Amino acid sequence: MPFRSKLSSGAVLCAIGISGTLPLASVLQPAQSDASAQEKAADPWPNSQLLQAADLVRELSGAKGTNSPTIVYVGFRTLFEGGHVPDASFHGTASKEEGLAELKKWLATLPRSASLVIYCGCCPFDRCPNIRPAYSTLHEMGFTHVRVLALPTSFAADWVEKGYPMQKRALMP
Repeated sequence: MPFRSKLSSGAVLCAIGISGTLPLASVLQPAQSDASAQEKAADPWPNSQLLQAADLVRELSGAKGTNSPTIVYVGFRTLFEGGHVPDASFHGTASKEEGLAELKKWLATLPRSASLVIYCGCCPFDRCPNIRPAYSTLHEMGFTHVRVLALPTSFAADWVEKGYPMQKRALMP
């Protein structure tokens, strides 16, 4: 029975992820060109700030209390509600002006030396509309210890399907 429950919740999360990203497909699939290849190479973070999913899982399993990074989901609210990295928080969708304003307001309460991990996972990482504006905002605000969780395909494929821990928490409207 526990297997069936995990399988059902995984299938539901995958369906939510797919249905949530389908409307974005036309926006997120620009024509391939030299310009788009150059944009991909121009990520605002250095490679040293990329964090692989397996590394975050290990870090979280060994971290206690003040050693744990603050994990911030910067994607779409419905996907966060469907499932997210344990103890992650949501403070706005970074691709939207109002979402960035909400994120900035929350970030203003944190010390600039806070250990932060940001992630989205709504779609393929190289076309994500949320992760780059979020990182740029943190950088501009002076945060010095920011890492970006690399989810090459999506949260469903690169986290859920690998069996990494997941948490569901409905947000208040």
